[in-house]
Amino acid sequence: MSGLKLGILRLGRVAGKSKYALLDERDISIVQQHAIEPRVEVDKNGNGARIYAIAHDIGKSRGNGMYLHEFLWERHKGGIAPGWKVVHKNNITVDNRLDNLELVKNDCMVLQQQDESSGAHSKNRENSLYWITVTQLLGDPLEMNYHHFNKWYDFNGDVVDPAGESYIYYECHYPPCTRMERELREFSICGRCQEVRYCGTSCQERDWPSHKRFCRERRRHTRESTPDR
Repeated sequence: MSGLKLGILRLGRVAGKSKYALLDERDISIVQQHAIEPRVEVDKNGNGARIYAIAHDIGKSRGNGMYLHEFLWERHKGGIAPGWKVVHKNNITVDNRLDNLELVKNDCMVLQQQDESSGAHSKNRENSLYWITVTQLLGDPLEMNYHHFNKWYDFNGDVVDPAGESYIYYECHYPPCTRMERELREFSICGRCQEVRYCGTSCQERDWPSHKRFCRERRRHTRESTPDR
C-alpha cells in the first residue's frame, strides 16, 4: 500500500452496522456537492441483498441520485452506453476505486455469487484492500461515541427504525466483512444484546473487543419477545 492514496467515506448505518465506501483520494471532493448514502438492494432471484453507495446532489431528493460507481465512471471515463454496466471487479460493491471498476455487457455474469464458504475465498477477502483499510478504522471515535445517532436505511433508501424492522437483510457486523445474508435471519445473533448478527464465530470473536463496549443484555418482558433467529 506504499504510495497508495485512498479515500474512505462513512456512509451511515445500514443492514445492521456502520458502512464505509472506499474510493480514490482524488474523488473525496465530491462530498462538497453530493450527499453519499448507503442503499440495500434485494436480489430478485432470491440471492439476498447487496449494499451500494448512492450519490445525489445536496439539496435535492434522493430520488435523483445514482450509483456512486456509475457516477465515478462517468466522471473519469465518460458515459455508459445502453446494454453496458459498471461492475466491481472484486465483488465488493462499496469499493469504488476506479481500478476496481469495469465496464461490461449486461449479459455478462460477472456478479455471480461467489462461494464465500471456501477457505481460498476467505483468505482472499481478508487480504483485500477494502478489508485491510476498514480494519484500520476499528475503534472509530464516531462509532464509539455517537453510534446511536446514525441513520439506518432500508432497501428503498428510506430512513427506518431498526428496532421495528423485520425484513432487514443483515450484513456481518464485523466492520471489514462484507458477507450478507441470502435469506432473512440467516446469520447468528449475539446472544447477549440480541441486536447484531455475524456470518460465523470467527468474525464474532474478532468483533468482540469493540462490540463489548456497547453490548448490553437485552431485557425480555415476555417469552414471546425472543427474536427470530
